[in-house]
Amino acid sequence: MRAAVLHEIGQEKLEVLDDVEAVGSGPGRVRIRVRATGLCHSDLSAMSGVLPQPAPFVPGHEGAGEVLEVGEGVTRVKPGDRVVVCWLPACGACPACRRGQTELCLAGFMNAGTPNFRRPGGEVFGFAGTGTFAEEVVVDAGCAVPIPDDVPFDIAALIGCGVTTGLGAALNTADVEAGSSVAVIGCGGVGISAIQGARLKGAAEIVAVDPVASRRDSALGFGATRAVPPDELAGAKQEVTGGEGFDYVFEVVGRSSTARTAYENTRRGGTLVVVGAGAMDDFLQLNMFELFFDEKRILPSMYGGGDVLRSYERAIALWRAGRIDLAGLITHRVRLAEINEALDQMRTGTALRTCIEI
Repeated sequence: MRAAVLHEIGQEKLEVLDDVEAVGSGPGRVRIRVRATGLCHSDLSAMSGVLPQPAPFVPGHEGAGEVLEVGEGVTRVKPGDRVVVCWLPACGACPACRRGQTELCLAGFMNAGTPNFRRPGGEVFGFAGTGTFAEEVVVDAGCAVPIPDDVPFDIAALIGCGVTTGLGAALNTADVEAGSSVAVIGCGGVGISAIQGARLKGAAEIVAVDPVASRRDSALGFGATRAVPPDELAGAKQEVTGGEGFDYVFEVVGRSSTARTAYENTRRGGTLVVVGAGAMDDFLQLNMFELFFDEKRILPSMYGGGDVLRSYERAIALWRAGRIDLAGLITHRVRLAEINEALDQMRTGTALRTCIEI
């Protein structure tokens, strides 16, 4: 079968090969025919080494498709079912799951160290234990989440990561208060989803911050009340909050520099939500006095900060009701053979989300 492979960490291009085999079938496992997958910035971060991932590997973790076969003991899905790929499944038994913090379950991360694919030259990993830039993938049963027949594969793929992450940051982690002021730094697919979440919660002012003009324009269409480049954020803070700072600031880039900017633009007693996934050697510096004196809440948001399955259901319900726009997030479409075009679209910021049709 065909799959897009990164041979070494640090390479900027993927090679689409037709000699890749999805492996790992057996008890508790599900083989999926991938139909659509989104390109998330985390895929680029894994390729560059910002996020740890063994190589060679097949990127992609935001996918949807049809079940081809199931192993012994799998009862939730059957061949022919439509599913979204969940890269962070909950085991239901660990301390985090028992506390109701299923987004902190480590079971999914354990999958990342087991090869999902094989080539004549050796084993190949799947990013985050999945690897959806392939025609087929074999995953644990918990990674195959059934979806209703009326949800298109491209919409379902987005729900698998970006939409769930951004919406959840606003709805679960921050629990944005109606009438509040919000700033979102980084307005790709995840940031736009956070904007939609803040709008759903009734935020009075939502300022979108991004260096790319097309993304700022898009943010206005998804619910932002104003959109500015980074060098105009200070002016927006003055105009919207009288210089006090925003009630909520979402950092959706994953860099210490933007996290520091987010902190400085959060009002005293306000909430900074860290959504972007950054590098382990990129340190955010805060002094002990400001931490004490400002009493700002710093809330990391992992995969939307809530129960993933419930978050999927909620996103589908909101989409059906027309309360959120998911189709509009897909600004570009390519085939698997054109995957490197999608990478360029993400790197330049010309795409909110590129859908790879497989």
